[in-house]
Amino acid sequence: MEKAGEKYVYDFSEGHKDLKQLLGGKGANLAEMTRMGLPVPAGFTVTTSACQAYLATGSNPPGLAAEIDEHLAALESAMGRRLGDASDPLLVSVRSGAAFSMPGMMETVLNVGLNDESVVGLAAQAGGNERFAWDSYRRLIQMFGKTVCDVPGDEFSNALDEAKAARGATDDLHLEAADLQALTDRYKRIFAKHTGHEFPQDPREQMRLAMEAVFRSWNAERAVLYRRQERIPADLGTAVNVVAMVFGNLGPDSGTGVAFTRDPASGAQGIYGDYLQNAQGEDVVAGIRNTIPLDDLRTLDRRSYDELLEIMATLEGHYRDLCDIEFTIERGKLWMLQTRVGKRTAGAAFRIAAQLVNEGMIDLDEALRRVSGAQLAQLMFPRFDLAEEPVALTKGIGASPGAAVGRAVFSAERAVELAAAGEQVILVRRETNPEDLAGMIAAQGILTARGGKTSHAAVVARGMGRTCVCGADQVEIAADRFTTGGRTINEGDVISVDGTTGCVYLGAVPVRPSEVVQYFEGEQTDSVLVDAVHKLMSHADTTRALAVRTNADTAADAARARRFGAEGIGLCRTEHMFLGDRRELVERLILAATPTERADALAALLPLQRADFVDLFRAMDGLPVTVRLIDPPLHEFLPSLEELAVNVAVARERGEDHAEDAQLLDAVRRMHEQNPMLGLRGVRLGLVIPGLFAMQVRAITEAAVQLAREGLDPHPEIMVPLVGAVQELETVRRECEQIVTEVVADSGVHVLIGTMIEVPRAALTAGQIAEAADFFSFGTNDLTQMGWGFSRDDVEGAFFWRYLELGIFGISPFESIDRDGVGRLIRIATEEGRAVRPGLKLGVCGEHGGDPESVHFFHEVGLDYVSCSPFRVPVARLEAGRAAITAGESDSR
Repeated sequence: MEKAGEKYVYDFSEGHKDLKQLLGGKGANLAEMTRMGLPVPAGFTVTTSACQAYLATGSNPPGLAAEIDEHLAALESAMGRRLGDASDPLLVSVRSGAAFSMPGMMETVLNVGLNDESVVGLAAQAGGNERFAWDSYRRLIQMFGKTVCDVPGDEFSNALDEAKAARGATDDLHLEAADLQALTDRYKRIFAKHTGHEFPQDPREQMRLAMEAVFRSWNAERAVLYRRQERIPADLGTAVNVVAMVFGNLGPDSGTGVAFTRDPASGAQGIYGDYLQNAQGEDVVAGIRNTIPLDDLRTLDRRSYDELLEIMATLEGHYRDLCDIEFTIERGKLWMLQTRVGKRTAGAAFRIAAQLVNEGMIDLDEALRRVSGAQLAQLMFPRFDLAEEPVALTKGIGASPGAAVGRAVFSAERAVELAAAGEQVILVRRETNPEDLAGMIAAQGILTARGGKTSHAAVVARGMGRTCVCGADQVEIAADRFTTGGRTINEGDVISVDGTTGCVYLGAVPVRPSEVVQYFEGEQTDSVLVDAVHKLMSHADTTRALAVRTNADTAADAARARRFGAEGIGLCRTEHMFLGDRRELVERLILAATPTERADALAALLPLQRADFVDLFRAMDGLPVTVRLIDPPLHEFLPSLEELAVNVAVARERGEDHAEDAQLLDAVRRMHEQNPMLGLRGVRLGLVIPGLFAMQVRAITEAAVQLAREGLDPHPEIMVPLVGAVQELETVRRECEQIVTEVVADSGVHVLIGTMIEVPRAALTAGQIAEAADFFSFGTNDLTQMGWGFSRDDVEGAFFWRYLELGIFGISPFESIDRDGVGRLIRIATEEGRAVRPGLKLGVCGEHGGDPESVHFFHEVGLDYVSCSPFRVPVARLEAGRAAITAGESDSR
């Protein structure tokens, strides 16, 4: 709903870079460059508030049209031309610009204002250059038709291909004015066929319809998918920028390009980018023609090149970061069309952050803000091992690093289909466009025949952390195959794509660990990237308040997690210790008919459990180890009811002896549960089966005492699972304390006894439960299942896709903590537990403990530690440091 008197339109001279939420990133940065005195074409921005009002009501807010009239008149006055003037027309671009960069996701229309009359005036304005005028007009019809009126883009592309074939041209540069005029006429017919009306000749109508199309593009399927992937809020809306056109397609002394102040793929310092002579901006990012390196501009137009380098240095110094710049040269005059803090690969993010610290441009806190746990996780993925010299197919431009192996597919739809079936795929395209986004997300890697480091494929892949090779121009792509170097790769053939070197190989190339993993493993690794990771990880460790533990059930996992920086074990799942040949012992225990049978089973299990804990405590010497008492759904340790029933029925039919199986079947039927996840498990199992928890507690304490007498320093913590009432915990605690007192004696071992908060009732009665607990550990997996009433195993594949599609979930609550629901339960339990016991130790042991967004929440709530799988420990360490800095900023405000 619009606010009374709200201002919806801002001239570029009125804004600045800190107004991103209102003006969008593009508008805010155009305003900032205008304030800096850089050569920016005149223009104005329609705010995100106007977009929000349009999307809410289906029409523009009152007063918007009058504000646009006022600012358009000012733009016409500044440029000395009028929109729609037949003899000397003003043309504008209408471009989207959200607060968060969403490359290629929303719409742009160039050359707005051209019609059948003004195209003649444009040619005269350009010194009689009719080719330029008709080229600009056909581009407008193509972009307007596709963007505003949903005319299939392929029809325009096919018409262009046919025009090139008729001329014998390999690209559109060799089309002459007459060819382009004829192509414009054909584009008009295509437009009319699909829309039922002629291409609009009124420039004001063109502008209004283009603006509304940009508003609507906020909710386009690909934009929604991208926002979901990048966790961008859905209610922000996009701004619209109306900018006076400057033309890079006026001839060889004109052109357009994209530049980066540092390499966005590696982070190396230098000048990087792509340039196209005689082209408009969309040609570069669309990858329609292969570009030339930006450095070649030095020989083509030294004056513009030098000016561009000076501006790039100014912008990097002003933004104190890698800048991504779009520019156009119009007959030797340089114009800045856009700048933003550039997207970069994970490796580049760490290298650039460390470089800027070394250069004194930012401090370590700011450097830590600029990297993320998700990026660190990407750096921990393996790389290709080329020792066996794989068969090289081709080489392109390494646009987004990584080692991706998969089956070649040639459409986004096929990529999604095969990925859903569990296949790893490589999406192969001439060039990607926004419609390919779903396939790019589904694929392990992306290979394109066209485009460079600034093409759509490269920019989007870098943002998502996908491996990408672009501009492999030796590759000829057909509908279901590609050929290169005399080889044909059919759909389904396996290829390997190296996004660092740009190399593409036949078959599956073996991979080796990343240098970052080698660093965490303590191996000697000498590289700029590792130095950067070390610098930022060290700062995170000195900054963070949250300790980071690991979830580990074996000594090997515990040792690896410790090398990765784990400060203890937050969850040892003892039920995992009863698999394999031990399963029969647990089955005997559960189904024991007499105390003697039960005692025999427990006696057999005790030494096995004790040996497990000796190994685990030894691996974590000096650090806390939280051992969860056995917590399986009962059916996991019972024979299959169905199989037993069939065996007994068959034996009975054959007249065979089936008394033993029949007795076992009766016992399993008595224990059978309709919903085992909510049945006899956790603390309930320990209370119903006498001696089970006692055996485990004895094994834990005896192992700890054994190591203490060897001179080690074990710190066992016993965690009782699935408690919903304090009386359950009190009962188990009394039994535990008796055994602990007996076993520990004067060994010096100190044992904590606490509980796992994974039942909503436990969170809501945490004040009572804290009276009997030394610590709480939040089991967020089960707490999420019970809080939502979801069975994770059943619902994720059944309907979560639909919930994500409808926006009910921004992300699965099993991936990132549900702050409003499950998170509130955690807050309540934290506050009430510590109100009763101020020194209560609090942690989280669900896999949310390794999710970057969730780590920030756990810091806010005031937990003492998070625990996650070994591989995610470095991610949690980094994010805990970032969370402390972010919270510090909030506190200072």
